Amino acid sequence: MGLLERLRKEWFIFGIVLVIAVARLEPGVGVKGGPLKPEITITYIAVSAIFFNSGLSLKTEELTSALMHVKLHLFVQIFTLVFFPTAIWVFLQLLSITPINEWLLKGLQTVGCMPPPVSSAVILTKAVGGNEAAAIFNSAFGSFLGIVITPLLLLLFLGSSSSVPFTSIFSQLFMTVVVPLIIGQIVRRYIKDWLERKKPPFGAISSCVLLMIIYTTFCDTFANPNIDLDKFSLIIIVFIIFSIQMSFMFLTFLFSTRVVKSQSITAVPHPLEKMD
Repeated sequence: MGLLERLRKEWFIFGIVLVIAVARLEPGVGVKGGPLKPEITITYIAVSAIFFNSGLSLKTEELTSALMHVKLHLFVQIFTLVFFPTAIWVFLQLLSITPINEWLLKGLQTVGCMPPPVSSAVILTKAVGGNEAAAIFNSAFGSFLGIVITPLLLLLFLGSSSSVPFTSIFSQLFMTVVVPLIIGQIVRRYIKDWLERKKPPFGAISSCVLLMIIYTTFCDTFANPNIDLDKFSLIIIVFIIFSIQMSFMFLTFLFSTRVVKSQSITAVPHPLEKMD
């Protein structure tokens, strides 16, 4: 396989590496308050575009059918908001005796308690040919549940409490997820024939939007002057995250193929994928 063919096939992976490199070179462009204004363009416009795109690409029957997969939804929510944070806590108890930076471990536990990422979960599920409609439902529903469950998990595992702006988070999720999805479905009814004839590259469009989200996320990371971590802890944490990703993906695959055989398989969006 030639280089150009490889780039064409794996363009999203190369795109991730590229946007991270660009963010490292010039983080000021994509930071909050910077020229790109990610607090508006990403938080609202980009996420809304992803779900409008999903509304356009999915048949209404697929969305309504996805609501009926009760066993699948229970599995995803219990795995994401109960099993995963508990497993991370047990694992971190073992790592607490190592010289790894304590705050990195606490950060890992915090991320493990977060609800599923809304945009990346849907895009990655679509990219691997999974059940996009089920991923949309579980990402949105999990995010709404996370408003209440995540603070409780943080209190349980870290002993820290925080106030949650329930109304503002709920309204933001509703306006950036539910409303664009409904509008996309309405627009689809009027241009359905054109969509089926032209077959626009919905997956590629959503992936490009996700690259923008990744770029601004790393811009914020690299622009933070308070980050002072030893290289040993950072390298170990990266290895741990990769290992956790692979292990839980394998575990999810085994469980879903054995227990949920009658359901359409969807990529389970666990919190370590969070980029939103």
